[in-house]
Amino acid sequence: MAPWIFFLFVGVFDFGFYAYAAICTQNAARAAVLSAAQSNMVGSALPQPCTMALNELNMLPNVGASSGTCSGTPVNLTMTTLNGSSCPDQGLGTAVVFASAPFCMQSAVTYQTIPLIPIPGILMGQMTLTRTAEMRILQ
Repeated sequence: MAPWIFFLFVGVFDFGFYAYAAICTQNAARAAVLSAAQSNMVGSALPQPCTMALNELNMLPNVGASSGTCSGTPVNLTMTTLNGSSCPDQGLGTAVVFASAPFCMQSAVTYQTIPLIPIPGILMGQMTLTRTAEMRILQ
């Protein structure tokens, strides 16, 4: 029974780490797009999107407080500005009239996990997670 219990423990440990990494990556994408949207509306005095994304990811083992860049591995952040035609509707419908054309900010955060114990056919030991977030901004 001991090998089965060990295998089950490894699977639960790996799944828990990957689930936590996915949640942190989504939070980093949300924080980055929110920071970019606020700095676009208010001015550039607010924290940069990279700093906000790293603050959300700082509890992950290969990011930590020492990582100060958002390009390369383990963290890559891409910010994109979308025009009004490519912004998602987000449930606003056609009844909403905007004073000016809306545009969207989109952030994509890619995080590469640390190598864990691989489970053949299920988990390969290391994953690359990419999460995006979009925010509509009115000018």
